[in-house]
Amino acid sequence: MAKNKFNKNWIHDHINDPYVKLAQKEGYRARAAYKLKEIDEEAKLIKPGQVIVDLGCTPGSWGQYTRRKLAGGKDGGINGTIIGLDMLPMEPIADMHFIQGDFREEEVVAQLDEILAGRQVDLVLSDMAPNLSGIPTADAARMEHLIDLAIEFSQQHMKPEGALLVKCFKDMGFTQIVEKFRTEFKVVQQKKPKASRDKSSEIFLLGRGLKHPADA
Repeated sequence: MAKNKFNKNWIHDHINDPYVKLAQKEGYRARAAYKLKEIDEEAKLIKPGQVIVDLGCTPGSWGQYTRRKLAGGKDGGINGTIIGLDMLPMEPIADMHFIQGDFREEEVVAQLDEILAGRQVDLVLSDMAPNLSGIPTADAARMEHLIDLAIEFSQQHMKPEGALLVKCFKDMGFTQIVEKFRTEFKVVQQKKPKASRDKSSEIFLLGRGLKHPADA
């Protein structure tokens, strides 16, 4: 009974959510686009000409927002490169490269390297989150693991002065994750956009400038 009540409450909140309505109106696949939009407008992350990688990009709202920011290239295309990676399939987005698979696997890395063609990445975005078990210690470990993967990816592919934006949760090993970011990045900021639901412990970490790039 309690579960049914929770589901009904969630559906009610979702239907009446102003960001859900706005996403439908503006053609975004998910309300998450507005989290990135708010962070980007404040931190000025996305700029024309950049190479941007979106980890865990499905369903694609972050890719849609990024594409709109880079619009204005030749023949109506974009000024820059967007690459999305996810283990789940994604409906195509114009001008966005999509690679389905685990970015730790050689085949996926080979596809990524082909698109990059020797270039380094300016910005890495990660909206990845683990499948939750309900066991706090296990969920915290899974979240930390995803953050580790995003940091490692950045160290391997990102410009030393680049930036990494990741999703975290305050109740999932957050203190350790912040410490890890401070070890790896010169500047670390916490971001809680208005589009993040008040009830959610979701928070975003932004790291700028790698202290330990792979080729250092």
